[in-house]
Amino acid sequence: MKEIITVQALEKIYKMGKVSVPALKGIDVTINKGEFVAIMGPSGSGKSTLMHILGCLDTATNGIYSLNYHKVSEMKKHKLAMIRNKQIGFVFQTFNLLPHLNIQKNVELPLMYAGFSAKQRSQKAKKVLAEVGLGDRLRHKPSELSGGQRQRVAIARAIVNEPSIILADEPTGNLDTNSGNDILSIFTELHAKGHTIIMVTHDPVVAKKANRIIKIVDGMITNGNLT
Repeated sequence: MKEIITVQALEKIYKMGKVSVPALKGIDVTINKGEFVAIMGPSGSGKSTLMHILGCLDTATNGIYSLNYHKVSEMKKHKLAMIRNKQIGFVFQTFNLLPHLNIQKNVELPLMYAGFSAKQRSQKAKKVLAEVGLGDRLRHKPSELSGGQRQRVAIARAIVNEPSIILADEPTGNLDTNSGNDILSIFTELHAKGHTIIMVTHDPVVAKKANRIIKIVDGMITNGNLT
């Protein structure tokens, strides 16, 4: 299978005054195109730090990160912004929708930054919103939707640019059980269509929906049980 992400000897060290706090300690990971991977670990384990680096929201202190055979770890800020917009779709626990825009306009935002015309943005946004079951709610504001529906909007926004990978950070964390299961079913469907999905979670039930689980404890990958 084609490798889409390669991480070698990745380290992240935060400086707090004169104190250095290691968040990642030499991570080695390979993720193939079309995989559904869960990154699992307790609070403070480094899983969110790793996801932020994979999503180009943060940079590593040391090590190599390659996405589609391009060394992201050597890119400047403007290049990272381009990668973030064109190759990565984000789904956050808190949805991160703009409250003053209707859901179609929320979904169109990545397309606007990518330079699509108004007509193209509208067509693409309507298409993906229909795919997540919200084709009849285009003019609704986020406040008029349930939590599960808002997360569907976030997923539509994540996939509208046809990114190389979808990064989901605790995507069911703010949802009830039924809504959470609906969202996980959407991720399963997206994976079946060939999407590469990386999901951060502390919940073993959620993690089991993935095809592979990467466990992180104290900034290091482990094969042992999580406590």
